[in-house]
Amino acid sequence: MRLYTRSGDKGKTRVIGGTREKDDIRIQAYGTCDELNAFVGKAAVTLPPTLFPDIKPELVRIQHELFDCGSDLSSVKETAEWKVDEPMVTFLEEKIDAYTEEAPALQRFILPGGSEAAADLHICRTVARRTERLISSLQKVEPVNEYVLKYLNRLSDYFFAAARVANARQSVSDVEYERSAVVFQDTQNKNNS
Repeated sequence: MRLYTRSGDKGKTRVIGGTREKDDIRIQAYGTCDELNAFVGKAAVTLPPTLFPDIKPELVRIQHELFDCGSDLSSVKETAEWKVDEPMVTFLEEKIDAYTEEAPALQRFILPGGSEAAADLHICRTVARRTERLISSLQKVEPVNEYVLKYLNRLSDYFFAAARVANARQSVSDVEYERSAVVFQDTQNKNNS
């Protein structure tokens, strides 16, 4: 099997159910989803397995789910069978809640970074946000599986929560943005008062 087909030499590419220009918003959306998947793979290999026996396999799961997102985004068929669904979104919400609980309380914006693992997860977060913006633009002009946008929205929050846990488990402090106002309320103390 050859890796090259020459079919894209004139600036077009195949999608499920048709062809598109390579700079089409749909191609940009699932291409950026693929870029995110590569960054998630990079993040997974930087996590020390002894400290992250939970997050490492979650990242592999997310890589599979990002392929599902890409598959859904690459389909222009009128009767597409979607792969991304609500339980995938719910799983991320559960993990976000657990990691938010584990990390130290947060009141101000933080700089992306701290440990290498957290920095890699913050890169994933920003690429997830870019993917989400492209999907949002796409859905204004063509049908999109609604759960793909929901999934990417939660995924960026997941990466934020996981990055904070990565720092906490490695005893590295998040660096607060020095000119940040208090933007996050401490809900734990609020509920107790």
